[in-house]
Amino acid sequence: MAGFDRARRRIFMLLILIGLVVLFTNLSMLSGTDLKAKIEDIKLPNLGNPQHQSPGQTTRPDPNLPKGPAWNQDNPNADTLADINDKHPIVDLMRRADKLFTEYDDSRSTTFKQTVAKYKRQYGRNPPPGFRDWYRFARDKGVHNVDDFQQIMDDLRPFWGIEPSLIRSLAAHMSADEGAGVSGIHIRKGKIWKLTNANWRAETFQKMIASFVSKLPDMDIALNRLDQPRLVVPWNDMQALLAKELGSRRILPQAPAEWSRNMTGFLKENDSHENAPDPKWFNAPGEQYMKIAKDACPPESHARDNTSTSSSAEALYKIPEGGFISNFNRSSDLCTVGPEIESKHGFLFASSTVTASKSLVPIFGECKVNVNNDILFPANMYYANDDRYEYDPTYDYAWDDKLDSVIWRGVTSGGTNTAENWKDMHRQRFVLITNSTVMADKEVRIMSQNPRNPGSYDNFDHFNPSKFAKDHTDVGFTEGFACVPDCSFYDDVWTYKNKTSLSQQFQSKFLVDVDGHSFSGRWHAFLKSKSLGIKSTIFREWHDSRLFAWRHFVPMDNRYDELYSILTYFIGLGSPTNAGSAADPYVQRHEFEGRKLARQGKEWANKVLRKEDLEIYTYRLLLEYARIIDDNRDRIGYSDDGSELDKYDSKHPISGAHG
Repeated sequence: MAGFDRARRRIFMLLILIGLVVLFTNLSMLSGTDLKAKIEDIKLPNLGNPQHQSPGQTTRPDPNLPKGPAWNQDNPNADTLADINDKHPIVDLMRRADKLFTEYDDSRSTTFKQTVAKYKRQYGRNPPPGFRDWYRFARDKGVHNVDDFQQIMDDLRPFWGIEPSLIRSLAAHMSADEGAGVSGIHIRKGKIWKLTNANWRAETFQKMIASFVSKLPDMDIALNRLDQPRLVVPWNDMQALLAKELGSRRILPQAPAEWSRNMTGFLKENDSHENAPDPKWFNAPGEQYMKIAKDACPPESHARDNTSTSSSAEALYKIPEGGFISNFNRSSDLCTVGPEIESKHGFLFASSTVTASKSLVPIFGECKVNVNNDILFPANMYYANDDRYEYDPTYDYAWDDKLDSVIWRGVTSGGTNTAENWKDMHRQRFVLITNSTVMADKEVRIMSQNPRNPGSYDNFDHFNPSKFAKDHTDVGFTEGFACVPDCSFYDDVWTYKNKTSLSQQFQSKFLVDVDGHSFSGRWHAFLKSKSLGIKSTIFREWHDSRLFAWRHFVPMDNRYDELYSILTYFIGLGSPTNAGSAADPYVQRHEFEGRKLARQGKEWANKVLRKEDLEIYTYRLLLEYARIIDDNRDRIGYSDDGSELDKYDSKHPISGAHG
């Protein structure tokens, strides 16, 4: 510095000052302030190169599509707001979700040796025979997390308390009764021998396992062909079965990694089914499901404890500020939420079909509620090439070219509709709560910014959402369905909307997904889009453990009481000059956060919800199932340490983290 003249020193100091300004500006943009909302987009690696673009990224917006106003056009006080530290509770929910997700992603095994060690440590057993082949299959197909198959283990755990021969016999014969709603898939000598009582679900399942069926031992698979789940084993019976499983755990040092041969109980050609065990099905369509479900709940749960209150149950899964879901798993737990929604969800009080059993039988299903004991597999709708459920990028425009609105289309499914019960069904309630005319004299709770403490928010209980619904919701039925005696009672209720393709729905920024008769088959496509998915459900699916609420999607209560809190957070409401007015609540627009969640959901879905991931999951499921039906299940398994694939793993390093 001593050699610089005074003018050069000034120039040097000026450059340092400019550098510091740029540094602090970038730090503030990453610190949670509202400057984030003014960012046009976050560019992803290689998106400038068409060779690296995924489907839909080059889709141009429809020139006739109305474009939402720019963020600063809605917010003339943008410069003032940039200095506000946003303390909205959703910020904390997203931060917590990011932390949980990072911990999840950082814990992945990266080699076969690590995978084997973690399996033994977590489950107290050797992996099943064929585990090495499955690992190679999964890695060759680009599996992101080779450990995340806890749902399979949870589903199969209680079957360790039942004799393998009984499981085999039940699986072999349940499809014999055509009225029981069960298909049979029968594997012999590495091939599909036959399908029994088959429908499209069994045929699609056959296609899903085609690439690895040669690696499977003989087995019979009983597949639920109904929409609704089947099994509700009482709590005490289930605890006894789980205790047997826990007591059977052991890791043998030199276990044979081979399946047993010459086992009996499989379906035979021209089988008479004479000595087939009884699965004890009973029919209860239209009955209150909680009367069946609560017996499967813990005695101290809200569903069974008469001293439990609604507020104490809500504290387990949502926060009082805005009513946002803080525990998505609990929000669909009937033992927790059942008493509050038993008359608000069609499956729970008006199900068109309930054919259930209180016995533990090996039936595979696409979805279940938390008290069910069906064995989950990836839903056929996600695997079949069906335009109604397949992601199509045609109208999946960039976030800033999408409409500032929430969209939903569907039919009046979800249960048996009657003139007396339709207003309480879950889809109908959602359509009503988003109708500006219906909501003209209604008030809902949202959050409004506190004028005395900018950036902080308080509950605002007297918001009339009629105008907001008119401006920002596009929700409606396309036709009546599942009505008794017919749907004519809807003639003076609904104005049916035109059918809208799945891709056309992507023109909106916000996609709400609610249940039908059971789970919604649109969910994967919603997640793969550039729009933001908002999910309300009571059903569990195979993929739940790999999706993180408030990082990959927005969770919503099955009563929809925080819907407008969610929408006003992302879209914004009012003006900061009127903040604190009893009639004019103000919610700062959070464009950056909406875009970010949508992007994270899309990126993650394209990593872990591919068709290859469905195959990987089903292959692992059938290996674990093959072991529980094996007479020597306590002795067989892969007992080596996994180091034999060290060279393979070094040549095929695991993919990058943090989707």
